[in-house]
Amino acid sequence: MSLTAHEINRKLLHLIALLLPAGIFYIPIYLNTSQMLPVVICGLIFTVIIIIDIIRRNSLKYNSIFILLFGRMMRAREHKKFTGATYIIGSAFICSLLFYKEPHIAFISLSMFILGDAVAAIVGLSIGRIKLLGKSLEGSAACFLVCMFLMLLVFPFLPMLLDAWCGKISFLYAVIISFSITILELFPVKITKKLEIDDNIVVPVIAGIIIYFLFAGI
Repeated sequence: MSLTAHEINRKLLHLIALLLPAGIFYIPIYLNTSQMLPVVICGLIFTVIIIIDIIRRNSLKYNSIFILLFGRMMRAREHKKFTGATYIIGSAFICSLLFYKEPHIAFISLSMFILGDAVAAIVGLSIGRIKLLGKSLEGSAACFLVCMFLMLLVFPFLPMLLDAWCGKISFLYAVIISFSITILELFPVKITKKLEIDDNIVVPVIAGIIIYFLFAGI
């Protein structure tokens, strides 16, 4: 598979998903409201998206309309399955629920995955030569570097994000978390031979759990 305008547009569109972690962390702060509000919002969005996806998958008429509207942003396999957007929103809901008391963890894990995955795909499809578990070493390296960049040069400067960790992340922790996301993005999680959990759900959730336990003593 080579890099196409379709794939670039798809990954750029996925960057809109960064609104999810931003909302999870900053909505309760700026609206001075309950930390459960983002959970409710993500849950409602996820419910609506799931209903739409189920309806269009079970109706040729609605599926045709859906593909006509959004087909340019979808992969062929998504025409008859849940879209990547559905899984990302589902992941945001799970992270917002699991870490509703630590919304900075949901923000970090979701943001790193969304950006890391997008860059990994673009780099891997454009210059990737060394195959690695169905993907590319170059793409994985790009994912790792993006995650490190976020951990060391972006997150420490975002308002209030790292207040719970004294405003900084150690280099060692940055490496561990970035490497974890890179590895998780490589390996598919299979329940059975035919049942595989989409990485859009698996990676942010497991990464969030790793971050939670890594910083549990701080």
